[in-house]
Amino acid sequence: MIGELSSALPFEGGYYAWVRRAMGNFWGFQEAWLSLIASIFDMAIYPTLFVAYLTRMFPWFQEANRGWWVALAVVVACALLNIAGVKVVSLTSLWLFLALSAPFIAIVLLAPFKHGALIHAVTKPTTSTVDILGGLLICMWNYMGWDNASTIATEVERPQRTYPRAMLVAVCIVAASYVLPFAAMWTTGLKSTAWETGSWADIAGLIGGPLLRVGVVLGGMISAFGMFNALVMSYSRLPLAMAQDGMLPGIFGKLQKKSRAPWVAIIALAIGWALCLGLGFARLVTIDILLYGASLLLEFMALAFLRFREPDLPRPFKVPGGLFGAIAIGIPPMLLLGFAVVRSDHESILGMSSFAFGMILIAAGFVAYAVNHLLKPEGWAVPPVKKPQPAA
Repeated sequence: MIGELSSALPFEGGYYAWVRRAMGNFWGFQEAWLSLIASIFDMAIYPTLFVAYLTRMFPWFQEANRGWWVALAVVVACALLNIAGVKVVSLTSLWLFLALSAPFIAIVLLAPFKHGALIHAVTKPTTSTVDILGGLLICMWNYMGWDNASTIATEVERPQRTYPRAMLVAVCIVAASYVLPFAAMWTTGLKSTAWETGSWADIAGLIGGPLLRVGVVLGGMISAFGMFNALVMSYSRLPLAMAQDGMLPGIFGKLQKKSRAPWVAIIALAIGWALCLGLGFARLVTIDILLYGASLLLEFMALAFLRFREPDLPRPFKVPGGLFGAIAIGIPPMLLLGFAVVRSDHESILGMSSFAFGMILIAAGFVAYAVNHLLKPEGWAVPPVKKPQPAA
């Protein structure tokens, strides 16, 4: 789905632009609303993980509100990096990826020499209360978000060719980065009770000693920082695209003069992300997947709608199977995301179930559109800035 739509419609705002073109302004607004609201919870996860790994090495940060201040510093630092521009973000992300991969490559290489040696290993008792359904949701969260790269399509060279190839390569890299380290540890006989959020550090210490343990802690922190940094770039383009389309006030379309980064949008979103830093990992994942699932449903609908309404639209990459294939490809992901609805009844936010809280946020999108339309029936004034054209 992502490969077809991102190559056919490589516009600023990505999935927002796809849904708006396929289904109109109202559903385009809802797609952006759901994505941005989901991002508030999604983006709070990465600083939370950063602190979780940091406290493995320095327990001092668990006391008082020190961890919260560290998480806030991550938000501020990444916001500033993104205001500096997309090239700074891309180069930083590349080097961070190489740095975080190194300790896990070491684990894969060293684990065969510990074959069966950790069957009776004594590890720190797990404090996790995540059940099988919660574990499934965490796995789904690990593999979601492929559409985020689409929002910067106008800043990508030859997006019609680049996106489908990038999706295929990225899927292979991500799958390998999860499967290989876990498969390597399985050969050591380590018990499943040793695993919980942040436990890779202790497990690495069993394989390669204190040095590898520190390497994994740093790798986990780098991973969380790098993901947050890259996603700031992605999400900040949504308010920018909406302002350019007259669906949000023009202030959200203001660009930093040198880097051309949407600095107002970045600051506004960073404030929202900072407000959710204390909710906890499991609760954040549950509400994030619930809201993200709703936005993903609209994207799959856009794929089918465009097949029906614009059959002659040039599609450098195309989901096989015609209209039936375009519809069928969305069924399995939606069934999996149904688990989020079941799980959301077991998590609470503000004294209500996560499901009820999520429904309120989804309904708020309808209210926000109505208020927006009442204030500006013909749309907000579009700032007199030349809108960037998709790269050839």
